Amino acid sequence: MRDRLDLEYVLPLRWDPATSAREEPGMTAYLARLAALADVTVVDGSADDVFAHHHELWSPVVRHVRPEGCLGPNGKVAGVVTGVFGARHERVVVADDDVRYDEVALRQLYVAQASADVVRPQCVFEELVWHTRWDTARMLVNRAFGHDFPGTHGLRRSTFVAAGGYDGAALFENLEMTRTITAAGGVVLDAPWLAVRRLAPATGQFWDQRVRQAYDDFAQPARLAVELTLLPAIGLTACRRPAVLAVWAALSVAVAEVGRRRAEGARFFQRTAALWAPVWVCERAVCVWLAVFHRWSGGARYGGRRLPLAAHSTRELRAVRRGTIAERIWTRGGPGCDGGAGRGGMKPPSRMRYSSGTPGRPGHLFEQVRLRAGTILRGHGQVAQLVRASD
Repeated sequence: MRDRLDLEYVLPLRWDPATSAREEPGMTAYLARLAALADVTVVDGSADDVFAHHHELWSPVVRHVRPEGCLGPNGKVAGVVTGVFGARHERVVVADDDVRYDEVALRQLYVAQASADVVRPQCVFEELVWHTRWDTARMLVNRAFGHDFPGTHGLRRSTFVAAGGYDGAALFENLEMTRTITAAGGVVLDAPWLAVRRLAPATGQFWDQRVRQAYDDFAQPARLAVELTLLPAIGLTACRRPAVLAVWAALSVAVAEVGRRRAEGARFFQRTAALWAPVWVCERAVCVWLAVFHRWSGGARYGGRRLPLAAHSTRELRAVRRGTIAERIWTRGGPGCDGGAGRGGMKPPSRMRYSSGTPGRPGHLFEQVRLRAGTILRGHGQVAQLVRASD
């Protein structure tokens, strides 16, 4: 067997009983393969009975722990922060529960991490059904204009800890994490040539993600502005010159094909993948306006709550680090948490600035920046100590 990597693989998850019954056998086999390559930490926010079942199966081969504390309504953040702060290695891989690394991809990512604090690989669907082909078109368009947003990242633990974690109130938490590390002086490396397999979501999950993905564009104002013009432009063209719609469709396919061929993408994306681009463009043209409605209704629905914040800009996060927007606080019972105030002697600073903004009102975006910027994690040393104590 080849040498194991000096690497920590962090897997945050939260499964209900039905999901566990369906996904557990495949995950158990996957964790066994990973454990032969690197140290693995599963941060499991499942209910007690599901957690106990997972612990019995997985604890012999990987470290299986609870997420420590609540950092906001996006529960995945607590899992990521717990895993990274408690990591036993400097190089860390964080991955969603539908991501499947093989040895080649994991070793390639390990090498790429030598020159960056964050590495963004490219997720590729393992199974091609109609809705994964549809979603692949989104990936190709993203690649054409820069980079895709994968469900996995390579991180440098020391930089992540120095940044103080990231805001658990953000819907687009992957982008929030990357921007927070960038604001702290970290280097981000895009690796569009590094393909990592991803399982196909259920059809219902695919539909649930349509508006939520469009809502993420509130964190990218220029892209949002362009996408808001799509529906009026398509409608006007259909009314006045329907034949021109074919030109629009061909243009979208051409853009997606550029993304498919970029950085050796033709090795792992099928030749017909770009043909689904017109379908995705029509989807986004509609869903981005639905996202605007959600914005004015209090935010996107996620985990039974509404999250108004997509993600902070890097400029805002740098201002937070300078202390020009708000005092940074750390509590166990922040917005969207079920618990109360902090435990274990970890208390927020005495000075706090709160916003009077109301969701759904003009100017709420800027007021939310002032409120949410104060919820970034502090007290990482205590978290790491608690996680290591659970070994």
